[in-house]
Amino acid sequence: MYPDSKRIMSIDEVKTAYPKKLVSPVQMFRNIKHGNRIFVGTGCGEPQYLVRSMINYIKSNPKAIFDAEIIHVWNLGVSPYTEEKFKINFRHNSFFISSNNRDAINKGVVDYTPVFISEIPDLMRRRLVPIDIALIQTSPPNSQGYMSLGVSVDIVKSAIEAASLVIVQINSNMPWVHGDGFVHLDDVDYILPYDEPLLENITKPDALVSQKIGQYVARLIQDGDTIQVGYGLMPDAILSNLMNKKHLGVHTELLSDGIVELMKNKVIDNSRKKINVGKTIASFCMGKKETYDYIYDNPEIEFKRIDYTNNPLIIAQHDNMVAINSALEIDLIGQTTAESLGKKIYSGIGGQTDFTRGANLARNGKTILTVKSTAMNDTVSRIVPLMKEGARVSLHAGDIHYVVTEYGIAYLYGKNYRERAMELIAIAHPKFRPWLIEEAKKLNLVYHDQVFIPGEKGMYPEHLEMYRTTKTGMEIFLRPVKITDEPLLKDFFYSLTSNSMYLRFNSIRPDMPHTRIQEFEVIDYTKEMVILAIVKEGEKEKVIGMGQYLILKDSYNAEVSFVVTDTYQNQGVGRQLLLYLTYLARRQGLLYFTADILKENIEMYHLFENTFLNIDKNVKMDIIELKMNLAPDYIKKSS
Repeated sequence: MYPDSKRIMSIDEVKTAYPKKLVSPVQMFRNIKHGNRIFVGTGCGEPQYLVRSMINYIKSNPKAIFDAEIIHVWNLGVSPYTEEKFKINFRHNSFFISSNNRDAINKGVVDYTPVFISEIPDLMRRRLVPIDIALIQTSPPNSQGYMSLGVSVDIVKSAIEAASLVIVQINSNMPWVHGDGFVHLDDVDYILPYDEPLLENITKPDALVSQKIGQYVARLIQDGDTIQVGYGLMPDAILSNLMNKKHLGVHTELLSDGIVELMKNKVIDNSRKKINVGKTIASFCMGKKETYDYIYDNPEIEFKRIDYTNNPLIIAQHDNMVAINSALEIDLIGQTTAESLGKKIYSGIGGQTDFTRGANLARNGKTILTVKSTAMNDTVSRIVPLMKEGARVSLHAGDIHYVVTEYGIAYLYGKNYRERAMELIAIAHPKFRPWLIEEAKKLNLVYHDQVFIPGEKGMYPEHLEMYRTTKTGMEIFLRPVKITDEPLLKDFFYSLTSNSMYLRFNSIRPDMPHTRIQEFEVIDYTKEMVILAIVKEGEKEKVIGMGQYLILKDSYNAEVSFVVTDTYQNQGVGRQLLLYLTYLARRQGLLYFTADILKENIEMYHLFENTFLNIDKNVKMDIIELKMNLAPDYIKKSS
C-alpha cells in the first residue's frame, strides 16, 4: 500500500528491532489495573481486534480487572464492554453519543461527558481526565519507524501522549495520511499486528428532502468559500449540490465521502484560503473504503489534532468561512438542539459549537443550520414553539445565521423575536404552520392579529423567483412577497415620498402600520399576486419596487398597480414589474388588467400605454380608468 519511496518495515523486522513490544494479548492486558482509565481509538479508526482481545481476556479472567473506565469519543464498532455481564469490570464514559451507546446512556448504565470536542485534549494534558491505557490502531511502520494514525487523529494523538501504556493494533488497511498523525515505535509499549477491514460509515438520508435542503444551502455558498460540514445524515447530499462551485476550501473536523467527491471534481482546491493554502484540513475521516484509498498519501490532505481544527480562533482566520451543521430541533427564537429530543439524549456536543462560533468570528463568515422540517413520517414538527422540557441547548439563539429546511431559508442574524418566529414558521412544514402561528401568539412572539393563510393558497411560490435586467443595465431580483417581508416593506413604504404615496394610494395618509402592511404581505396567491423588485445593499435586501394585481370577483380580470421608490424611477424597474405581472396573469388565464390612475400620474399612464397595444380609456373627473387586453397579440415586445 505504500509508495516505493516509503518502504515499510516487515513484522519480522519489527520483532528484531523491538522484541519486547510483540507479546501475546494476555501479556499486554495483564498490565491493566483495577480502576484504570482505558482510551479506545475513535470512529472508523477503532482497533476492533484489540477491543475483542481485551474482552476475551476478561472472559477468561473475570476478576483480572474491576471498575476500569472505557473512554472514547465516536463509537461505531464493537462495544461489548457496555453489556450487563461486564458491569463489574468496565464502566463506559463517552465524549459523544452514537447509536451504539445511545440506549445505554439513556438508561444510565454508561456515562456521557458533555464538553466541546476541542477541549478534550486539554482535559487529558491536565489530567482532569487522566488516561492510563490507550488502545489505538495504526498503519504499519515505515523504514524510519513511524506509523500513521490514518483515519483518526482527532483526540487520539493527545491520548497517546497522556497515556502511561500504549497498545497498538497494526493494520495494513489503515491509510498513511499526512499531518499530525504520526506515532513512532519508540513511543508505544506493545504491538499487535492484525489486518481487518476498517469500519465504514455509509449513510442513506431521505433523498428528496436532503437534496432540496442541499439546493438551498448551495445558494448560500459562494465561489472561494472555506467550508466545514458536520456529522449527520445530510452532509453528502448537501455537498453533492456544490458541484458547480469553484475554488472551495475545506477546514473541518470530519472528512466525508462528499468532500472527497468535490476534491476529485476539482471543486475543492483550497487555493483561496488564508491559512493552510492548498490543503484540505480535517481531523478524522468516516466514510467508505474508496474514500480511505483517496486520502492515502495524498499531499493535498492533512489531518490535524482536534484542538487545532476545532479551535474557534484558528477557524476565524479563514475569510468567508461557512460552517454547515444540522440540528434535531429548533424553537421559534432560534435555540437549537443537536443533542436530545426532550429528555431523551440522542447525540453529543461534538464540534458544532466550535465551528459555529469560529465562523461567526471570521471575516464574512456565516453559519448554516440544516433541519428536516418533520420527524416520524411527518407527524412531528422539528420547528417548535419552545424547546421541550429537558432538551439540551446546543446553540444559543445568538449563534445562528441561516436555518435551512426543505421549505426554504430563514435568516435570523440580527432579527428580533417576532421576525425570527415568522422566518422559521415560513420554512416549517405547511401543515404545522397554523399551529406554530397560534402558539407564537400565545407566547407573545408575534402580533396577536397576525394574519395567516393556511394550505396551498398561502404557500410561497418559490418557482416564480427570477432575475431581470432593466433598460439601464441594472440587475433586479423579482419575487413574490413573503409573509416574512414586513420589515422590508416597512422600509420600502417609508422610503417613498409623499407624492409617490399619493399617486399610488390616492391618499395623503403617511403611516403604514402593521395592520396595513399585512394587506400586502399575507396574500392568497390564487387570487392576487404581489411582486417585489429587490436589489442588494451589502448583505441586505432592499425593496425598490412593488407591483400587484388582484383578481376581481367573479371575473377573469384583475386590477393592477405598482410603485417604484423615487430614487429608482425612470430606470426600467416599473416596466419589468408590469411585464412580469402580465406574464403571471396570462398564466392564470386572466383576460384583462384594469387600473385607475390619477390624471396627473402621466408617467404611469405612459408606462401602460407603452406596454399594451390595446387599451380602453375612460376619464372620470381626476381618474383615468384603463382596461388592457392581456392577449399576446396586444402586448408590445419592445423593452
